[in-house]
Amino acid sequence: MSIVTVQLGQCGNQIGFEVFDALFSDSHCSQGFCSKKENEAYQASCKERFFSEEENGVPIARAVLVDMEPKVINQTLSKAAQSGRWKYGQHSCFCQKQGSGNNWAYGYSVHGPRHQESIMNLIQKEVEKCDSLSGFFIIMSMAGGTGSGLGAFITQNLQDEFSNSLRMNQIIWPYGTGEVIVQNYNSILTLSHLYRSSDALLVHENDAVHKICAKLMNIKQISFSDINQVLAHQLGSVFQPTYSAEGSSHYRRNPLEGFKEPALYTSWLKPVDAFSVWRTQRAFRRYEKSAALVSNSQFLVKPLDTIVGRAWNMFASKAYIHQYTKFGVEEEDFLDSFTLLEQIVASYCNL
Repeated sequence: MSIVTVQLGQCGNQIGFEVFDALFSDSHCSQGFCSKKENEAYQASCKERFFSEEENGVPIARAVLVDMEPKVINQTLSKAAQSGRWKYGQHSCFCQKQGSGNNWAYGYSVHGPRHQESIMNLIQKEVEKCDSLSGFFIIMSMAGGTGSGLGAFITQNLQDEFSNSLRMNQIIWPYGTGEVIVQNYNSILTLSHLYRSSDALLVHENDAVHKICAKLMNIKQISFSDINQVLAHQLGSVFQPTYSAEGSSHYRRNPLEGFKEPALYTSWLKPVDAFSVWRTQRAFRRYEKSAALVSNSQFLVKPLDTIVGRAWNMFASKAYIHQYTKFGVEEEDFLDSFTLLEQIVASYCNL
């Protein structure tokens, strides 16, 4: 089962490159702590999922790259090609110089509809290269400008055109101290739209990843490249080819038994249905032992509530609203987003 990755904006393209590089490095690692047969099966599975292969034997990432200007895409293509190990396809990129700054509403209401056909044609061509499509992995910033608006628009189109395929969005939660003055507006608009059109949101907080770089990796001057490599490592371990461990004696004896504690879960969900384990004998990136936990929990209630509150304070004073209304995002759209996200916060608080 193959996955087509859609890399959106500067954030999505830079992280996307690191993800594919991590996946390729892992699949071609000779020290997998498993048998040759197991290693070969693992490599074949990884390749089928994330890469196709052209005539000269160089793996090509199953990806579509989209951005508003050529600089980042050109850098991403060049880095992959210079590695000599894998590369992006020659016709997998869409780039059109934007005409109105870094604006969420412009990306969603203008740039998306204007270039919808060209972008969706590129995605369709990647899908046709897959023997069996599992779904789409969309990498994007949550609080960025045009790229985030366009990402929300493209995800809706994927829902319309590929309704039977999984859509997972990997979104980067902005620093709490702020990167863009309207990041809280952008965040609530992005989240509310993706909630309606995506099957799953895989969230990474910039602040949390920054702490990993500083405290666990002891990096003194942390760059976005450092952060992106940590994100890629985490995503690579999540997407590692595995098989279910349910019912095995290893699983029954493992300390993982603690995750079967009913108190960890909401009353209407049984632990056996709430927690699944997937494992493989094949090591990830030469680590003899590794684990990745993906959870749907109350962890994001506080940061989500904070973003909604900050956005509402700005909205109440009509700050910067004109930047959105001039491109067709009306005050009613903001109110709909506030209502939906407040309902989500309330639902998670009641779990």
